[in-house]
Amino acid sequence: MIYLDSAATCFHRPPEVLQAVTEAMNSFGNPSRGGCGPALQASRMVFQAREALNLLFDGDGPERVAFSANATESLNMAVKGLLKPGDLAVTTVMEHNSVLRPLYEMKKQGVALLLADCDEKGRLLYEDLEEKIRKGAKLAVVTHASNVTGNRNDLRRIGKICRENGTLLIVDASQTAGIFPISMKEDAIDVVCFTGHKSLMGPQGTGGLCVRKGVEIQPLLSGGSGILTFEKEQPSAMPVRLEAGTLNTHGLAGLLAGVRYLMEEERRKEFQEKELRLADLFYRELKDCPEFLFYGDPDGELRAPVLSLNLGSEDSGEVSDWLFQEYGICTRPGGHCAPLMHRLFHTEKQGMVRFSFSHGNTEEEVHRAAAALKEMSLS
Repeated sequence: MIYLDSAATCFHRPPEVLQAVTEAMNSFGNPSRGGCGPALQASRMVFQAREALNLLFDGDGPERVAFSANATESLNMAVKGLLKPGDLAVTTVMEHNSVLRPLYEMKKQGVALLLADCDEKGRLLYEDLEEKIRKGAKLAVVTHASNVTGNRNDLRRIGKICRENGTLLIVDASQTAGIFPISMKEDAIDVVCFTGHKSLMGPQGTGGLCVRKGVEIQPLLSGGSGILTFEKEQPSAMPVRLEAGTLNTHGLAGLLAGVRYLMEEERRKEFQEKELRLADLFYRELKDCPEFLFYGDPDGELRAPVLSLNLGSEDSGEVSDWLFQEYGICTRPGGHCAPLMHRLFHTEKQGMVRFSFSHGNTEEEVHRAAAALKEMSLS
């Protein structure tokens, strides 16, 4: 099997992650729910995970890292916890439904919503984004990289626009967290929303958000916190403000192991370079074949290791199924939960076949995938 669907979830995890989850399940209690050894052991690990992620994102301190089940929950927390009726929110047509649907919900509640456009290659039009932000936007929600095209946005440029206009910036880092550098301070980011199961190499069911000091998000959930039991409202201090109920401590142990693995010996830079090199190799092998139509800007400088294509007018689902059944190649067809990008490229019905690369892939696998597609195009 050749796994080329890392934009959906990580497959090539280091053994340290599996070991950390197993050990946690065999030894951890419930963090912040007691003073016994297992509870304290879990609490220490959770704090270490906050420290590691705060360092990764150059945040304002480990207490500003709150955990969730995934990036979707984190984005819902940030969007719904910062907007109120009468506010203006700005986003882009590049976004995933985990951004769009919460914003559409808030629009029904009286929030104004503007969408910044992209050019014909799916590249963000920064001038259009700035024009819309200048209309008095309370916040802007922007993906770091498209999960459809792999086009990556310039966070520093966007952050500067937002800061100059007094607009909060929420970044969806689902496709980039762990591989591409993100500095909340230097990029002027107010909230980074991340998932643990992609480039951070943690288990599914882990994620979170890093929140700049001074930014107060109203809790999405309320309930048990382990502290201030007799208060009627959710405690106001971070991170418990955003963490009602028991955390996925076993999963977070794996996430911490993944982050530590990435941060050792310049692995993050090494993985980034390899993944981009493999994606470029795949593109170069197929770019001159007229049967294949690539989407986005594969020749651009700002890239994530994601490429989407179609084979003539063939349905993307049929091509993806064929790749797996005949060649054992895993890809992702369809709409990728990003309807506005497919509308831009007029692929609402056909979809696209997405190839996304990991440090665990090899050049030989890339050659085999390209050869399979060429063989398919001749049949």
